Amino acid sequence: MILQVQSINTYYGTSHILQDVSFQVESGEVVALLGRNGVGKTTTLRSVMGLTPPRSGSIRFKDMEVMGKAPYAMSWLGLAYMPDDLRIFPDLTCEENLEITRRLSRHSGYWNRERVEALFPVLRGRRKQKGLNLSGGEKKMLGLGRALMANPELILLDEPSEGLAPLVVRSLVGVIDEIREREMTILMADQNLKFCRRVCDRGYIIERGSILHQGTMEAIWGDEEVIKKYLVL
Repeated sequence: MILQVQSINTYYGTSHILQDVSFQVESGEVVALLGRNGVGKTTTLRSVMGLTPPRSGSIRFKDMEVMGKAPYAMSWLGLAYMPDDLRIFPDLTCEENLEITRRLSRHSGYWNRERVEALFPVLRGRRKQKGLNLSGGEKKMLGLGRALMANPELILLDEPSEGLAPLVVRSLVGVIDEIREREMTILMADQNLKFCRRVCDRGYIIERGSILHQGTMEAIWGDEEVIKKYLVL
């Protein structure tokens, strides 16, 4: 078990966003947090990463209690986070955005700039372009490539398919498949059920800050009542 989250409660001010959320991720899995916008998917990832620490509950990473640790400490332990707004440095080039992650990471491994550019060939042609001048799809590629440059054991992806053209989403399926071949674990928040069905092993459905359903992606895909009630095709 690489990640075990047990009964976490996370607040924004006095608003109780996550309510006794529990789930787990095995090493090598790709797991989805599913649900419509505003149900708590992003807050769940932020809670795991330490950006929005829960007030109660437990978060265990590699069998170590990590709830309350700062985001930089979580990164040192082997987590990487790609937020939905990407947070790439707009005044740095693609090359510099990747390089700064490599320099700050405490981990080495398979992923380097050459392999990231092989995974996303468009970035090779954009090496000297500033982040500000990239398209939305290119920024997604750079955001994911930057997460890979840290050589983490677990990547948290927030809405990786959101806003992408269908052709780019199909390409992203191949990218996720190649990443998992390198025995990397992925926890993603996404509302695109068709995309998640193609890349994920299991899913947890979040509604109003609580996990209301879980199962294999094929089981969720085949449950018309659950899809109609909680999800977007």
